[in-house]
Amino acid sequence: MANTTTYSNVAKSTIENVSALERKLNIEVPAVEVQAAFNRAFQGIQRNVAVKGFRKGKAPMNTIKSLFGDRVKQDVVQDIVQQHYGKALKEHSLDPISYPAIEFDNIDESKDFAFTAEFEVRPEVTIKGIEGLKVKREKFEMKEELVDATIDDIRKSRAESVPVLEDRGAKEGDTAVIDFKGYVDGKELENGAAEGHNLELGSKQFIPGFEEGVIGMKPGAKKEIEIKFPEDYHVADLKGKPVKFEVTLKELKSKKLPEVNDEFAKSVGPYENVEGLRKAIREDFEKREGKRVADDMKNRLMRALVDANPVAVPKTLLEEQKKALVEDMKQRMQQQGLGDGEYEEYKNKWDADFAQTASYMIQSSFLIDKIATDNNLKATKADLEQKMQEFSAQTGIDLARVREFYGDQERSSRLVYQVTEEKVLDFLTSKAKVTDVSKEDLAKEDETNRA
Repeated sequence: MANTTTYSNVAKSTIENVSALERKLNIEVPAVEVQAAFNRAFQGIQRNVAVKGFRKGKAPMNTIKSLFGDRVKQDVVQDIVQQHYGKALKEHSLDPISYPAIEFDNIDESKDFAFTAEFEVRPEVTIKGIEGLKVKREKFEMKEELVDATIDDIRKSRAESVPVLEDRGAKEGDTAVIDFKGYVDGKELENGAAEGHNLELGSKQFIPGFEEGVIGMKPGAKKEIEIKFPEDYHVADLKGKPVKFEVTLKELKSKKLPEVNDEFAKSVGPYENVEGLRKAIREDFEKREGKRVADDMKNRLMRALVDANPVAVPKTLLEEQKKALVEDMKQRMQQQGLGDGEYEEYKNKWDADFAQTASYMIQSSFLIDKIATDNNLKATKADLEQKMQEFSAQTGIDLARVREFYGDQERSSRLVYQVTEEKVLDFLTSKAKVTDVSKEDLAKEDETNRA
């Protein structure tokens, strides 16, 4: 049912609930107030404008009206709308979250003037439950195999490339020095040829089947490799197309890895021996994985909060957030060298996912703000200072420069939200029911939920 409010002793407004969050204000301004607005506008012009044949400020009102009537109409509409829209919002205790869409008929200085304003309001956020939210956390177990794998990676990064002297074919892990030229539909493939190219077999640098075709070749051998481009290849004209490569293996190299001994450990960093290196790798893993597990658990906790406390999402914010997500994705695809065709295909394919993610992000922000307000968890100046000091210590950037960086209003607002979010998530974690499960079980459950 519409409500009616009278203000300024003359104008009146009614409010319609178009939907859960959409509101429509119908505002009527009586002719006497419209006439007064026109008079103020014309008198202001009359005082300040010079009309040929009259001294400044002395032109007759009829002349002023005939010369500036159309301009005055626009000014009067703007003046009346701004004045009465703001008053109506206050009288009806409305909190718009979007700019209004204003509609009105022609304005006449001798008649009543009516206009409408449609907009969305901030949703009411009611926290139904934050006690005992159930969330699963990955149980991280430090295994020596992780340390071994890291040391192997260091060895590979320091490996020497040496010629293969034995009489054998190429195998995975070797570096094949090749000349190659590709053909599609009997024509040379654009950018599909090279000489003396170093290809590490097993690195998956080429399309599927190419590296497998080189395996077994011996230096000096020539071969034709016939394969197909993947159906999801990034160049649309080549998707699923047969391609033939003429390949010559010119040289074969293998990697000679350094031995793992105390000298190796000292060359890696400030370590006296291999055990010192292993200890440092172990501690680094525990720190990094601990943060990853904590961040993942907090993401799961936030989703559990949204599921337990759904919030109506304003259409305006949803479209803005979705647009931002899509634009971010577009920029990342461009950086990867993908074209407009791939972008459009990806955007259309995942449109529903973009909308769902945008909705979740908006609901999260409303819930975080509500919980922070109700529980006195808003970021304080002391919190922000501590965060900037931490950032300075982590990056080595002078604290004064960090403070200057966050002196920008937009960056400061983002930091306030970040710190507030962290405080809210710590608060929720303290009240949640957390179950530790293996990484494998958690992955299986996620897969089931996505299916």
